[in-house]
Amino acid sequence: MIRTKEIFELLSRGGFISQDSTRADVRRLYDYIEENFDEYKAYYQGIGFVLEQGNGYFHFSREESRTDLTRRLTALGVWIDRLDFVKTFHSGFSTGVRFTPSAITEAISADVELKEKARKLYPGQHSAKDTVQMLLDDMEKAGFIELENEFEQVYKVTSAFHFLEGLVEMLTISEEEAADETAQ
Repeated sequence: MIRTKEIFELLSRGGFISQDSTRADVRRLYDYIEENFDEYKAYYQGIGFVLEQGNGYFHFSREESRTDLTRRLTALGVWIDRLDFVKTFHSGFSTGVRFTPSAITEAISADVELKEKARKLYPGQHSAKDTVQMLLDDMEKAGFIELENEFEQVYKVTSAFHFLEGLVEMLTISEEEAADETAQ
């Protein structure tokens, strides 16, 4: 096993390692993990982290107390709002999509629903441009997007975005099951 420190540094902060990263070093880390998944999983489990494999990405998870779980659910609500926002911006917003901050800013100006959702993302008085920049900073920090072309300001949605979509899908299925049980 190689690069265990680099992998740990990326994943322990809540990040993702995506197979379609714009960064060659991250793609190599993905390949190392994929080729030796069981060994990496056992290694990190020994220090209290669970290496999880998703659809084109890896991330860490941990067993959590109720307090930590409540905090994480609150954070999840924030990400659900962000997912709702980007899907309202572009219904096909998913892995592989490329976009520019200016396209989102222009869409906010032209779409009342998107403008309202943007206002709710970050409390306080912010311009559409500032809101978009805060959103992109958060999504990039989490590993859901990467800056692909600095000159043209083109971002690419990474495979890690499947993680968010999967969470919402699980919540939707859970809500439907709960509704079915209530109706019976």
